[in-house]
Amino acid sequence: MTQAATGTSAGRTVQRRKSTEPGAGRTRLAVTLLVLAVLLVVSATAGLAIGSVQVPPGQVWGIVTHALGADWQGPDWSRARETIVVDVRAPRVLLGAVTGAGLAVVGTALQALVRNPLAEPYLLGVSSGASLGAVSVIVFGVTFFGPLSLSVAAFVGALGALLLVYATARTGGRITSVRLVLSGVAIAAVLTAVLHLLLLTTDRGNEARAVLAWTLGGLGGVNWGTLWLPSTALLLGVGVLMVQARNLNLLLAGEEAASTMGLDVARFRARLFVLLSLVTGVLVAAAGPIGFVGLMMPHIVRLFVGGDHRRVLPTAALGGAVFLVWTDIAARTVAAPMEIPVGVLTALCGGPFFLWLMRRDARRISDRGAA
Repeated sequence: MTQAATGTSAGRTVQRRKSTEPGAGRTRLAVTLLVLAVLLVVSATAGLAIGSVQVPPGQVWGIVTHALGADWQGPDWSRARETIVVDVRAPRVLLGAVTGAGLAVVGTALQALVRNPLAEPYLLGVSSGASLGAVSVIVFGVTFFGPLSLSVAAFVGALGALLLVYATARTGGRITSVRLVLSGVAIAAVLTAVLHLLLLTTDRGNEARAVLAWTLGGLGGVNWGTLWLPSTALLLGVGVLMVQARNLNLLLAGEEAASTMGLDVARFRARLFVLLSLVTGVLVAAAGPIGFVGLMMPHIVRLFVGGDHRRVLPTAALGGAVFLVWTDIAARTVAAPMEIPVGVLTALCGGPFFLWLMRRDARRISDRGAA
């Protein structure tokens, strides 16, 4: 009986080792990325096809390839459909993919930087700070940086909120999950109150209503002329974070362990705070504050590719893009002809997910205490 048990245990150990071999991990990552890439193409096609005017998927690809330079003889679609796909839906679908990917990678990096599984731009008040900065520019008519004024102000607001939350939550050199979330919620509430006060006291009634709708998060109103900035911010953020993936892995072992491995934790964290605030600010300026994408995606993709940030970051980016494209499709169709703000739907998904994470962490702490 003992020998059989020993043999079974040894077999499981060998099986675990095989499953964690580098080759097996790379294969799983490649398959996961391929599946998500295919899903993203399917999601983008659906986003271009579904709406008040239905366009068949075959026509969608015909219109897209024609816009890219393909010389079609006698296209079987109307000029109106081409305008809807190319000028109305395509920028919106691309902004959804860019915003979803950006929020997912920002959430992944924040969870590593503060070593907290509940960290996310929306929960930590970063999105509220970016929103306040952007709304201040609109209300006061600040144009120091020309067309980039909105994004610059959102970046400053996001960075200020993140630093304030971090300083408030860090007491005695440690940050606990409860303290971090409570600090984020409190500061977000204050910033949101100031934002609403600005909207109530401004004499621009039409603008106030438009901005109030924007604060719920949405992808409408984007065009090809404004899409370049969030796309650039996403490429910059993903590129830098992929280069720094090893250092993010070191932080998972703790600040002291990371320091002994040669990482200047304070400088590294400060630099990434600036980068993440920049990406968040630009995305919020483009799409409004959309919450919980950065909370859900990192946890979901870790189930498939593990905790190594070299794998989590690209997987989370693709997963976030797919998720937000489909969320926008739902926002446009569930209550048509009325459009539901995208941020409302992500909150309906993310709220229960957040509560589940809280209960899971509480259960783990209880099990450790019992052991």
